[in-house]
Amino acid sequence: MVYKKVTLIGRSGESFDAAVDDAVDRAQETLDNVHWVEVVEMGVEIASVDSREYQAEVEVAFELQSGTDE
Repeated sequence: MVYKKVTLIGRSGESFDAAVDDAVDRAQETLDNVHWVEVVEMGVEIASVDSREYQAEVEVAFELQSGTDE
């Protein structure tokens, strides 16, 4: 098995957990064979938004499909 990782940034006005969920939900909607997610960094945007925007940078690992028919 071979895995690929991509970096996503989830956002939420509620919490870090919700920001992580945002990224995970998007990964599961758009990628096949998602196996795990690693939270890399968290931050809060306060300068250009009306209130706080929680952000979670995550690395999503998914299994690449085989190039041959098995």
